[in-house]
Parts: sequence; structure tokens; C-alpha cells
Amino acid sequence: MIATDTPPLARPVTASYLCGPYPIVVLAPHPDDESLGCGGLLANAFAGHGAHVVLMTDGAASHPGSRGWPARQRTDVRARELDAAIRELGGTAEDVTRLGLPDAGMADPSVPVFSIARSIAALMSRLGARCLFATAPTDPHCDHEVTAEIARLAARVTGARLMFYPVWSRWKQPDFRTELAGMSEYRLDTSAVRERKARAIAAHQSQLGKVFTDDDRGFVLDPDFVRLFVETDEIFFEEHAT
Repeated sequence: MIATDTPPLARPVTASYLCGPYPIVVLAPHPDDESLGCGGLLANAFAGHGAHVVLMTDGAASHPGSRGWPARQRTDVRARELDAAIRELGGTAEDVTRLGLPDAGMADPSVPVFSIARSIAALMSRLGARCLFATAPTDPHCDHEVTAEIARLAARVTGARLMFYPVWSRWKQPDFRTELAGMSEYRLDTSAVRERKARAIAAHQSQLGKVFTDDDRGFVLDPDFVRLFVETDEIFFEEHAT
């Protein structure tokens, strides 16, 4: 069973409710998470008070067996793809900050989690952002989990509203909501911006199997997975301060 539906108890809200009258900051572990999980939100934010995407990792681990595309070249390709996706959503390359952390390596003890959180808090202060979005802690990937941890630390410093967007847990774990109990779940109608969101996802050509073609074990997005995030509304979980 795949978690493809949104329960009727999820509260339908507008992008304005989620963003408020300020820019938003979105933390994306890898290039494509921003478009898949909250591309619709970003399209609305860029058309309103603005948005900024913080890319946590370099994205190089998607095709580690590629000989024609060494890690540095894979990083460059994925950086260009992210810029293209952000343009499709209404932003520019200036709306992206890249931290360059090791893809699939954010759980390493050498990653300065607290320092990164403080840097994100400082970025939010400069932008005047009061809402922070990050991948859900239920996502079964170390980079997504650590990104959620960093978001919690940054929100604690800034007092910002903190919301999580599920990516892999929404696809793989039908019961992922049980681990998010106590949070408010919101549903954002993306119908007005789905074409733009679809183009943003399509900009990540390397993740669709169209660039790094010499690694048989390389990562490729499942077409049904892509369809889920294009054709259904986005969901967010707000963690309330205690």
C-alpha cells in the first residue's frame, strides 16, 4: 500500500496562511526535494512576498558509479537543474543558498549541525523570514532526517513557525502520520500552479534518467512517484513550540 491520499481531516489552507506576509525559507536536502515536496508553495511564495531555498547537500551521490560524470560534474549538473527549477517556479539563482554538504553523509558526526542551524537562523533574520519549511523527520533518508533536526534548531533560535513537508515517507510509509501526531496537518491546493510545478520537477533531468546514463544502479525517480507529487495537493505538518 502506498500513501497517496490526503485524509479529510487535513485542514485546507491558502499559501498566504502558510507563508504569512513575509518571505519563506525552504530547506531541501537534495536538488528536486524543493520541487517535489513544496513546488506549489514556492510558486505562490515567489509570486508574493518571496522565498529562499537552502540546498543542504551537493547531490553528487545519486549516480556514484558513473565514469562519464565524475562527482564534481554531477554536482555542477544538479546545481544547474536546481536553478532551472527555481526559474520555473518564479525565482532566480539569487534565491538559492548552497551549503555543499556531502550527499548521503549529513548524519556523519563531522557535520556541524549547530553551526548550520545558526547560519540558517542568520539568513532568516536577514530576509525577514518567519516561516521555515523542511523535509519531514519521518522521511527514511539520513539527509532528510538531519535537515529536519537542523530546522528544529533554527526555528528554536528564531522563534519561526516550523513546517515539515513529507517526501519519501509520503510515498513509502502509509502510516507515516502516526509519527507526526500532535502536529497540525495542512493541505495546499496546487491546482493553479501544477503546470509550473511539473516543469520544475522536469527540470531535474538527471533524476529522471536522462543525463547520467552510464550507471545501472543510479537513482531514477519512479514515474508514479512523480505523478503523486504533481497531481495531488501538497501537505505540510506544523510543529508547535512547546
